[in-house]
Amino acid sequence: MGRVGRAHGLDGSFYVTRPRPALIVLGEELTVGERTARIVRRAGTDKRPIVRLEGVSDRESAELLRGMDLTVRASTAPTLQEGEWWAHELEGCEVFDGERLLGTVKRMVELPSCEALEVVPAQGGGEVMVPMVKDAVRSVEAKERRIDVDLDFLGLGEEERQ
Repeated sequence: MGRVGRAHGLDGSFYVTRPRPALIVLGEELTVGERTARIVRRAGTDKRPIVRLEGVSDRESAELLRGMDLTVRASTAPTLQEGEWWAHELEGCEVFDGERLLGTVKRMVELPSCEALEVVPAQGGGEVMVPMVKDAVRSVEAKERRIDVDLDFLGLGEEERQ
């Protein structure tokens, strides 16, 4: 659902970075580090949520959690619509243009205009950003661990042929 950010106030509250607002629900149980806790405070906005967990009652305790992932059980997550995926479902998928392997999805990144896949090229070199838009992504077969993209749209078609 996000990561623990900097502390907010003195009561153990903290900002959530890289938030998934639909997953940040008051009373929901989550995992942080090696422990499980419930959300006892939910404030702020969807872009900058503020959370406090049971058992975290002061600023120092919140700072000790900083940088840790906040996760919820998949069974408590809302149902996604057709053509939507959770980031963890796409991480590790191989990315192709037809039969040509581009690389492997490292992670999903939120950009101002859309989400994008950060792809580690199979041939080496720097990561490639693939925007999750219809013109760039032809199909996603998450269960088969395969994503088909249009390298020409991404401006990589000629580069890959050489």
